[in-house]
Amino acid sequence: MDYKQTVTAVLATALDGQLTADEISAKLERPKTSDKGDMAFPTFTLAKLLHKAPQQIAQDLAEKLDTTAFEKVEVVGPYLNFFFDKGAYSEATLNTVLTAGASYGQNEDGNGGNVPIDMSSPNIAKPMSMGHLRSTVIGNSIAEILTKNGYHPIKDNHLGDWGTQFGKLITAYKLWGNEEDVKKDPINKLVEYYVRFHKEDVDKPELDDVAREWFKKLEDGDPEAHHLWEWFRKASLQEFNDVYEELGVKFDTYNGEAFYNDKLAEVVQILKDKNLLVESQGAQVVDLSKYDLNPALILKSDGASLYITRDIATALYRDRTYQPAKNLYVVGSEQTYYFKQLKAVLKEMGVPSADDLQHVPFGLITVDGKKLSTRSGRIILLAKVLEESIKLAGEEINEKNPDLANKQEVAKQVGVGAIVFGDLKNERTNNIDFVLADQLKFEGETGPYVQYSHARAESILRKAGNVDVTAAGNQVADPEAWDTIKTLADFPAMVKMACDELEPSVIAKYAIRLAKTFNKYYAHSKILTEDADLPARLALVKAVSTVLKESLRLLGVQAPDEM
Repeated sequence: MDYKQTVTAVLATALDGQLTADEISAKLERPKTSDKGDMAFPTFTLAKLLHKAPQQIAQDLAEKLDTTAFEKVEVVGPYLNFFFDKGAYSEATLNTVLTAGASYGQNEDGNGGNVPIDMSSPNIAKPMSMGHLRSTVIGNSIAEILTKNGYHPIKDNHLGDWGTQFGKLITAYKLWGNEEDVKKDPINKLVEYYVRFHKEDVDKPELDDVAREWFKKLEDGDPEAHHLWEWFRKASLQEFNDVYEELGVKFDTYNGEAFYNDKLAEVVQILKDKNLLVESQGAQVVDLSKYDLNPALILKSDGASLYITRDIATALYRDRTYQPAKNLYVVGSEQTYYFKQLKAVLKEMGVPSADDLQHVPFGLITVDGKKLSTRSGRIILLAKVLEESIKLAGEEINEKNPDLANKQEVAKQVGVGAIVFGDLKNERTNNIDFVLADQLKFEGETGPYVQYSHARAESILRKAGNVDVTAAGNQVADPEAWDTIKTLADFPAMVKMACDELEPSVIAKYAIRLAKTFNKYYAHSKILTEDADLPARLALVKAVSTVLKESLRLLGVQAPDEM
């Protein structure tokens, strides 16, 4: 039963066309506590229209309302407070959840439209640090949320496997590296060389010239440069995939920057044909002054391509291959200006999906308030953080439930889930200062708290045995259950909102809210009492378990049945 529509309809009748249904619906509010009703209509904005005091308007409307669908309607000052019929509402909500199961909240708004998601995208020959976590888990959750809303996401790990950093890395390897050391510990050795390059080139700026020469050789197909690049790429991918497996993240394509090398000439030709390329100090640029943006540098004076050249080729390829409904780039907020330039160039080129290109920015992840940087050598390895988190989760579980059968597997689900949830509960544009111990707490707004709430629900169902909750009337009369039932009913709207805003925190915050209302209900009510209402109470527990598990799944977090 959609009470928002019901409230809107009875108000529309009472107002006799003075406000449209959409205008009424937009004004409806959710009271902070259930004792003030389940939905409220403020009458302030009607004062000018009706030339009456808001309190009088509320009184007059109350007398005209058809209240048969509600438990009661109260006038409190300028507000009309609607109290839902708890029996009918709980039955309708629980039956809907139990019938749909994991599909509850699913909609087909996306009509199967393709949505490539540029996400994760670590640079080859550098380890995945905590700085890579956000793009990876935000992109992965957005993909799950899009699927729930009827879209077809295409997760594209656009690897940073090309660019001037390879000139620097090859230079460093030629100067200070050896094959045997790299084979023993590829990523850490390569990072060591890369960091040393940036320290040495402060006093030896000529190293930058050597690096540029090596990158140009790589672009021109020099065998030695290409062999080193291929070796660095393969070693990096092996290490990346270990981390992705731990996080439970899979990709549909790994088309890195190098994939687009043979597509750059066409980009330049299109820009030339449309008279968009302008020479500036020997380089080739696109003038974007009509967009109030700086020129986009397409080719350097030596003819070498830039990041944006390859991104234009990428966008063109995605446009032709996927005909995207949206084209998403889950990339840090510091790149906002760059994506405005990229979108403007694509619009000038006439790329059909240019208007659908959307930068999905996110804030920094810091440790002790300091930004992470490979160049400066300040790196906290993501693999090490996950390992430590799993270890600490295992210790916590061992203390709480030493007889748990599959402790190691559950420790992994909780440890990894804590890191992922800890990121996604924050609005993505906010900066995060990472503290591992805070993420792993079993109380408070954490992943383990939500997972534990799900496990508690499953434990209750196991203790109850084989009670058929689907055959129950499922009218839960217990007032302590009311907030939980209303929260369950909110889930489909949260799924839509998370999709509209491309904001996983909507789901994470919802999961915390549902867990809190359920734990409050559990603390105040004897669920397993043998009486006529037992099946209805268990139906509520089953619904909570189902929706918590699905909420966690949308975030890329697993939900153990025991903890």
